Amino acid sequence: MHTTISGNSPHDQHESDTARMWLGIAIRFVAAVAAWTLFGIAVNAQTPAKHSVGGTVTDVATGTPLVGAVVYVDELGTGAVTDADGRYAIDVTAGQYSFTFSYMGYTEVRIVLNIRSDTRRNIALESKEETIGEVTVNSNRKGDNLLRAEMGVERLQSQTIKAVPVLMGETDLVKVMQLMPGVQATGEGSTGFSVRGGNPDQNLVLIDDATIYNAGHFMGFFSIFNNDAVSNVQLYKGDLPAQHGGRLSSLLDVEMAEADKQRFRIKGGIGIIASRLTVEIPVVKDRTSVLLSGRRTYYDLFLPLASDEMLKECRLYFYDLNGKISHTVNRNNHITLSGYMGSDYFEMPYADMKFGNKCATLKWNHIFTPNIFMDASAITTQSNYHNRIAFDDAGSAAEDYMITDHSGKLSFTVLAGNSRINMGWLTTRHHLEPGTAYGEGDKSLIGDIDIADSYAWEHNVFAENTQNIGRLNLRYGLRFTVFTNVGKATVYTYDELYEVADTTYYTRRGQIFNTYCGLEPRISASFSVDSRTSVKAAYAHTYQYLQQASVSTAGSPLDVWYMASPNVKPQQSDMVSVGVFRNFADNRIEMSVEGFYKEMRNTIDFKDHPQVLLNEFLEGELRFGTSRAFGTELMVRYGFERLSGWLAYTVSKADRRIDGVNNNRRYLSPYHHAHDVSVVGMFNLNERWSFSANWLFSSGAPTTYPVARYEVGNDIVPQYANRNSNRLPHYHRMDVSATYKCRHKPGCRWRGEWVFSIYNLYNRHNTWSINFERQDGNDGGNSYEVRAQNIYLFPIIPSITYNFKF
Repeated sequence: MHTTISGNSPHDQHESDTARMWLGIAIRFVAAVAAWTLFGIAVNAQTPAKHSVGGTVTDVATGTPLVGAVVYVDELGTGAVTDADGRYAIDVTAGQYSFTFSYMGYTEVRIVLNIRSDTRRNIALESKEETIGEVTVNSNRKGDNLLRAEMGVERLQSQTIKAVPVLMGETDLVKVMQLMPGVQATGEGSTGFSVRGGNPDQNLVLIDDATIYNAGHFMGFFSIFNNDAVSNVQLYKGDLPAQHGGRLSSLLDVEMAEADKQRFRIKGGIGIIASRLTVEIPVVKDRTSVLLSGRRTYYDLFLPLASDEMLKECRLYFYDLNGKISHTVNRNNHITLSGYMGSDYFEMPYADMKFGNKCATLKWNHIFTPNIFMDASAITTQSNYHNRIAFDDAGSAAEDYMITDHSGKLSFTVLAGNSRINMGWLTTRHHLEPGTAYGEGDKSLIGDIDIADSYAWEHNVFAENTQNIGRLNLRYGLRFTVFTNVGKATVYTYDELYEVADTTYYTRRGQIFNTYCGLEPRISASFSVDSRTSVKAAYAHTYQYLQQASVSTAGSPLDVWYMASPNVKPQQSDMVSVGVFRNFADNRIEMSVEGFYKEMRNTIDFKDHPQVLLNEFLEGELRFGTSRAFGTELMVRYGFERLSGWLAYTVSKADRRIDGVNNNRRYLSPYHHAHDVSVVGMFNLNERWSFSANWLFSSGAPTTYPVARYEVGNDIVPQYANRNSNRLPHYHRMDVSATYKCRHKPGCRWRGEWVFSIYNLYNRHNTWSINFERQDGNDGGNSYEVRAQNIYLFPIIPSITYNFKF
């Protein structure tokens, strides 16, 4: 093995020249974007008969932007949908027009405007009373699903999430998203999810623009999202906006709620395993508010009552803390500071484990003119775990892991006629501490293991235009990415047998030793055939520079992330999708059929029996190849006065071909599900009682079984079938819930409700894993047989929760 130490060398000069070259390209790209924007404004200026009507749509109490609100112009028979900041823009000729502003769960507003010049009109909508009758998936929203130039996007509000029955009564937005077409849970009860055949680590999860690397609690059975602190949830299944990237499959964008700026409010809930409390404080009326929200499980409080002495010494709980400060400086400046912190603790006499997340976002919104906006953000996020195991007479061993990001983002939005142009940049510094293991105590048999930290910079420049041309709605954009590995670092070179052949040490901090660049074009279009029908198509090319090392399909909080490097090329994806959307019954029934094809390169999988944790030679365990996923998704949403819900059906296939795996032959992805069905229904019986139910079915996931065995000495060695050539049993389950609203006394602000739910109503023993056990015969151990044991996690589980608000 050859070892080199790199300081300032010709190689460094080459990398520096490469960085400067890409920096020059990025500068020219920004200049092109600026020219593009100015050209759009100039073209709009050439048509003085057209005037821009724009502004924002917000919640009247909190000032929170309403994402996806519909602005409909009766005279034109069309309209617009607000963006992620609640902004809208419509181009009209001079004249008088009737505008309708609507959003699910809010009172509709209609105004008449006499347009003679560019007009800015901000609209504040008032939330309806939170009766279950208004918790509908569709609320006659003028066909907003037909207007948007986007595909594969699912939006949910907290009221809808709250109405769906879930495990142990804990409302969970991720598990509701798993009921959408193209989205599957990675395991029984798990909050990990696969989108259109992709890996769980190919999903970008954001809370107020901060990346979350581990979105699970309680070994992944609950998500970190407290529904009381959530305002909007959007899932993009491949057709990502240009300002977001870094993942191949999806974006789960979660926006935290803002506190009411007018009234002091309290809400919360008490369940069988957890309680939560949210406080909204109007510090300065109509200007400054503070939201504080917390949640904690208390299963550990009952363990001392257990009859088992070991259980009495255990602790098992998790907690969440959310906070958001919102301050309106003046009509042109708005500042928010939001943060999240959560941890899991599992302690027993011989082991303990804790893991968690922290993140914070400081955001400044500024309005230059009625048509030009700016958003500036500073973001930090961290994910970590600590694991310790004690041995009877050999001390103990512990390990630690952490990943930290620091980011800055600046974006501008320009409303130019029928165009909404968004452009900006995002820079992130990644710091991975991949693992430190150490022995504790004088008798410890475990030596210290310290794997070198990894550092990288990721720069992104993006531009996107959303444009309306008659019946055609377009969204097209470009994202330019530069990913650089920097020192200090240790880089291994592997031979054809994946053994270390060379080692290079980069000793200077911040020294660039590897660079990847990529262009990510995105385009989507919607064509309105008539007032009830539209045809859509989309294409997206994406890169992924960070991935997760996991040998379990369900995922684990102990899974670690690793970066693209000289040995690991970034994953790439090309996805094409087409679909037909049609509404019925005055937009109360929405139906869509979408087909997609996704092809991925530099797909990563592990060799057989890899060592994942605390392995400084992890890259030698990896194998690379291609993968693909394709299928069709059917979605039917319905929203009537008393009954609402949806039906989702997906038929798809996902497979891979990896060099050195399965004899180089194509095999099914572990996230392949041929058929996936979800049925969700919510029924409002009267003012007091409401009911909901969901049923889901999924084809058995691929797995690998042993097919033979042979003896080596006194050991039995199993021989396995081809990779993922077997199937687990099919999965299906029904959950139900009933909500009773307590009688409301006139003049009393306190309101309460009881939620009764049953998870797995007909007690289906769904397979979590298959374990093969050896059972000796009756001839003294000379004969034996191997039996398959079906392991399942959750039988029928009833729960009760009391929710309140003041």
